Amino acid sequence: MLAVLSLFVIPVGGGIPAGVLLAHARGMPWTTTSVLYLVSDLLLAAVFEPLMLLFIAASRKSPFLARLGWAFSESTRRLTAHYRGSGPLALIMVSFGVDPMTGRSAAKAAGHGFVSGWAIAITGDMFYFWVVMASTLKLNTWLGSPMMAMWIVLAAMFLAPIAVGRLRKAFSRGGREVGPL
Repeated sequence: MLAVLSLFVIPVGGGIPAGVLLAHARGMPWTTTSVLYLVSDLLLAAVFEPLMLLFIAASRKSPFLARLGWAFSESTRRLTAHYRGSGPLALIMVSFGVDPMTGRSAAKAAGHGFVSGWAIAITGDMFYFWVVMASTLKLNTWLGSPMMAMWIVLAAMFLAPIAVGRLRKAFSRGGREVGPL
């Protein structure tokens, strides 16, 4: 279990497919694997929250950090407007689409405290985890190769957001041709 948890603690999404496949190979049910991923999110909250609060405190004394914080708040406002507001569902989508740290930062910028902010961020991240877990396990079943499944899921995790962004840009220009994806 500790080996699976340690893969989930890796802050880049690559630990998810590897951890899911390791848990599957060791016969862990999906519920146990999900609980281990939840624990990794709780560990992230314990480490990230103090760092975020230190940044906020430091930005009160540093004009550069204050501008950086304002830029983040503005980008969060624009991102959540894309999801129709800054309510909990929009913030869950930020966490699902980016990562739980960005989701928590966006929740903080929207006025959510520690518990509600992390609940929002972790909810979005858990939905993301379940999508990646199901995809990884299904690909592993189809291909019969854990390594191939892991590499395909990793490629999709990194390339799908780029493709979606380009498609959105193409459709937002009224369907005009904008070049190759």
